[in-house]
Amino acid sequence: LEGLRAEVADRTKKADLVVIEGPSHGSAMQAGHHEMAGLWWAITHDLWRRRIPYAVASPHNLKIYACGVANPAKDYPSHRRSRVAKGMVLAFVTERLGIPCEGPGKHDAADAAVLAAIGLHGLGYPLLDLPSQHTRALHTVRWPVPMPPCAEDVEEVAAS
Repeated sequence: LEGLRAEVADRTKKADLVVIEGPSHGSAMQAGHHEMAGLWWAITHDLWRRRIPYAVASPHNLKIYACGVANPAKDYPSHRRSRVAKGMVLAFVTERLGIPCEGPGKHDAADAAVLAAIGLHGLGYPLLDLPSQHTRALHTVRWPVPMPPCAEDVEEVAAS
């Protein structure tokens, strides 16, 4: 766990904002859940200690931003929903954002791309124009207070 925490610390050392996925309460008691919960707290505490602002987007926020709904695969049989929903998020990232995600970690990479898009959108730099059905996810992200400067703030300072 320390190796993973150190890797995240290294990759975020110059970050203005980090968007981290919140806990998946539906995953409780699955293999590795306890360890991942500990890692989540270690990472967020480290970000706090280093005064790097971070936002927490729930798994539902991630799916709503990418698919427009929190449970995009609800019409599929229950044993297929998770895999289908991951495929829908992956399709959003590859087709709409134009970010290729391949290999064994493709679904994790797609989730990371959506979290980055959420952060950029929250700062006023949306990667694409999305309908309100998708962007409503931004309203329930737990944003840091105060937020880093957004696009409008930067434009105002440049105009002054």
